Amino acid sequence: MNDYTLSDETRAKLSKISTASVATALFKRGLRNQFIQGVSPINWKGTTMVGQAFTLRYIPAREDRNPIEVFRNADHPQRVAMERCPPGHVLVMDSRKDARAASAGSILITRLAMRGCAGVVSDGGFRDAEGIGKLDMPAYHQRPSAPTNLTLHEALDLNVPISCGDAPVFPGDVMLGDGDGVMVIPAHLADEIAAECTGMESFEDFVLEQVQAGASIIGLYPSTKEDNQKKFAEWREKAGR
Repeated sequence: MNDYTLSDETRAKLSKISTASVATALFKRGLRNQFIQGVSPINWKGTTMVGQAFTLRYIPAREDRNPIEVFRNADHPQRVAMERCPPGHVLVMDSRKDARAASAGSILITRLAMRGCAGVVSDGGFRDAEGIGKLDMPAYHQRPSAPTNLTLHEALDLNVPISCGDAPVFPGDVMLGDGDGVMVIPAHLADEIAAECTGMESFEDFVLEQVQAGASIIGLYPSTKEDNQKKFAEWREKAGR
């Protein structure tokens, strides 16, 4: 696990940034595979999810190891994950992109929310998804699922590198989720991505205003004409951005 700690300043910046801007900034650095494929918010409420990753890895369940009685074990990794994910962090689950059995249900996810966690992401499914969607804490999954995880998945490892929706997630990476989905920001890049994308968001707001006013995108997006660069500088000064 890395020793990066997400600052309040960087968290605040990232909370105003879109996954699209982050994807572009990471692509500039040669990172093409940081968007978690196949997940969406259960109930998008307009609040961006930002937090460092605490991970849980599932493997295919072997029947003799996963009867319903294993939930009586106080050390069961799925249950332990709900109690160990630090406040302000995002629990990220590698459910093998398989939503046929649930990664967790509303009671466990409610426990995460009550403990002050920043969100939860699974590339599988959640049971009781309607109840999870009523929580203030952001939650992302592939689709609803009723069967317990034990039917197909065995919770095995806590806070190890995982794959989630084909994206690599290392403990401590910064997760950013909006209405489109979830980006994984490598921890060592989080501060510079936050700073760069803050400027990108300002520029795109300016561009959108220009397009809505009838401007052509040629020479505007990207800004290759000096006149547009001057207009943007004036816009930033006026808008205080």
